[in-house]
Amino acid sequence: MTDRYCVIGNPIAHSKSPRIHGQYAAELGEDIQYEQCLAPLDGFAATVARLVSEGYKGANVTVPFKLEAARLATRLTARAQAAGAVNTLVFDGDGIVGDNTDGVGLVADIVRNAGVSLTDKRVLLLGAGGAARGALLPLLDAGPRQIVIANRTLATAEALVAEFADHAARLAVSGFADVEGPFDVIINATSASLDAAVPPVPASVFGPDTLALDMMYGNKPTVFMDFAAGHGAAVRDGLGMLVEQAAEAFALWRGKRPGTAHVLASMRQSQ
Repeated sequence: MTDRYCVIGNPIAHSKSPRIHGQYAAELGEDIQYEQCLAPLDGFAATVARLVSEGYKGANVTVPFKLEAARLATRLTARAQAAGAVNTLVFDGDGIVGDNTDGVGLVADIVRNAGVSLTDKRVLLLGAGGAARGALLPLLDAGPRQIVIANRTLATAEALVAEFADHAARLAVSGFADVEGPFDVIINATSASLDAAVPPVPASVFGPDTLALDMMYGNKPTVFMDFAAGHGAAVRDGLGMLVEQAAEAFALWRGKRPGTAHVLASMRQSQ
């Protein structure tokens, strides 16, 4: 029988996940069906219960349900616990396993697709919300020398660092205006690009060898990418992160890791 998976969100019609997972399944010869699942804003738990009862094997979770997914899961992976949010559910017969593949997808895109090592590098993480939280543990695991978390509200960044006390020696906090560069890698984990805004960091954070990545993506560069490029940085959007986090979820479900280069190339062509 064909195994069924879906991505749960609201809204969901824009999701690229069915196309990505369809290409992974074709590449690896996996017999799966992957679809979009629109859940009512007050009906996420009921939607998951229905999927389990209908024999689905797992699901991805997108906005606005990632926090609720973490609460609903009966078991959380270490990276989901660190993130405080879940974007991948595995229905294994004994319960619901919640994982978070966003951060590992981000690191994979930086290291494999952009070809930039994070080992012993100085990293600037802009924002201290859910996106930054999900990225922090995988970024630390990649071995940077230092990660500076810059945020509009310093107390929020300090609270995030306090949750990673075991890594305190490699973590620092700063307000946006006070951050001191340059950095090897800068990651925009704020939602500013949705409002065509740029976190108010000084241009000195960028150097000639800086990679600046915006977790957002679209048909044209974000304003953050334009700002970074204007100050000499190489820039990248979040599409590669999307493709890589999907590959990690696919591997969790199927036990096989798909290649990502051809999928990312096809997604770029259709942007």
